[in-house]
Amino acid sequence: MGNKNACIIVDLRSGEHLVHVPEIATVLSAAGWKTDVALKEYGGETMQLAQKAAKEKYALVIGYGGDGTLNALLNGTMYAQGKGAVADIPGGTFNVWAKAIEMPDDPVKAALTLVDSEPRSLDLGHIEATSLTSANNSKDVWQPAPNGKKSKKSKESTKTRHYFLLNVGIGLDAAIMAHISKPLKYRVGPLAFDLAAAKEFPRQRPFPVELQQTDDKGNVTAHWRGDVWEAYVSKVPLFAGAVNIEPGSRADDGLLYVTLITANSPLKTIGQAVSLLTQHKPDRNVTTYFRGTHFSLRIPASIDIHVDGSAVKPEELLSKAEQRALQQTNDPEQMLVDYHFDARPKALHVAVPRTYAGPLFEKTSQKGNTSPQEQLLLAEQQPANAPQQSHPQSEEQPPILQKAAYNIEVIGSIAPQGKQPTTIVAGKFKKQDTDEVQVLAVRVNKRTQVLNKAGEHVPSARLLALQEGQTILAEGKKTKRGVIKATRVRLAD
Repeated sequence: MGNKNACIIVDLRSGEHLVHVPEIATVLSAAGWKTDVALKEYGGETMQLAQKAAKEKYALVIGYGGDGTLNALLNGTMYAQGKGAVADIPGGTFNVWAKAIEMPDDPVKAALTLVDSEPRSLDLGHIEATSLTSANNSKDVWQPAPNGKKSKKSKESTKTRHYFLLNVGIGLDAAIMAHISKPLKYRVGPLAFDLAAAKEFPRQRPFPVELQQTDDKGNVTAHWRGDVWEAYVSKVPLFAGAVNIEPGSRADDGLLYVTLITANSPLKTIGQAVSLLTQHKPDRNVTTYFRGTHFSLRIPASIDIHVDGSAVKPEELLSKAEQRALQQTNDPEQMLVDYHFDARPKALHVAVPRTYAGPLFEKTSQKGNTSPQEQLLLAEQQPANAPQQSHPQSEEQPPILQKAAYNIEVIGSIAPQGKQPTTIVAGKFKKQDTDEVQVLAVRVNKRTQVLNKAGEHVPSARLLALQEGQTILAEGKKTKRGVIKATRVRLAD
């Protein structure tokens, strides 16, 4: 991705993310990006910040948090009809999408990967509550909302989550998500999910679901009714970080996938629960599948739902009149909500590492498969008739460092694609006077001299072979953002 203006939206949580924000900004600055930072201070603000960033026409809106932060970003961007891309730097308890596209957990390494990413066109799923009815008065067949359109009864609120990238869960795992202790989640991470599951599962019971699938013209193509423990409406085959739900689905295939985990004998139910909570995949012997572009699911209003891992209450998706009716009822189990789901093809651009070659996409990357090392070597090769530059060095006269020099302990390096061959090396620099450790980014271009330990000139592609923990000596001017515009780099190993 070329030079960009970017906005990083940071979920502050308990403050642990804040220390890494300048490090991320340093790497982005080394890649030529102008970066602003917005801090989320309270629940629901991420979506508002994303809407603002999209309206201000940032080319890239970056979420530094978990899957919930990413979902808020894409919803805010969609509501603002933003034309830019969104990106994800993992910093939450659950980072299913970031892991799936092979983003490193370390924020500096993730930033390096991000600057060598490309915008990929992704589908989104859309959920809407179209009606609320009494179980005693519900009809055998109902007319869902027109495909791809908002119902006349409800106006889509820009304060809740209607769009999803991963999945909507209805039932067991949504109940677990709704009852995870946030302080505990921040302390113990994903273990909080398992603890909540052990507490919540004995309380769960099967619930009735009625499914109706329609085509683009609104014709009913499938109808199903029965009791289930869980219903998933998925855009990608990811559940709890594993590719186990509909492995054939893709993020750009224009389809939604519905998985119904049906209620059976007690023995099968226990086995299904164990399969879900330990292996993170459903038992296919007790699972029913559908795929298509438009679905309606009628379920009791008492059943929990989540959108990309964030709990959403049914009343958040209902009209104000239906919200009041639901609040006034004494038995929400006897009230049924009709949820309508649509696939929204090519709805949003999401930054994906250029090197990603996994199973999430139907369409391959438009970029070539040339490695960064090969690209640099090709760029550095001179025509056969061009005069060869010589840089004689003598053992008695090692290179003289004429500007400030920085001893950098390498974290990682990258050669992002662009018009001019550039290499970025990020690493730690320890100030001698204070022992303070700062993350700096060394920017190397075709004018930078790269030397080995003996003082001999080597291709800058050698920098991409550096291992974490190795050291380099970088000479050049350091900017306020912590970027060293290197005139000379010497390998210490």
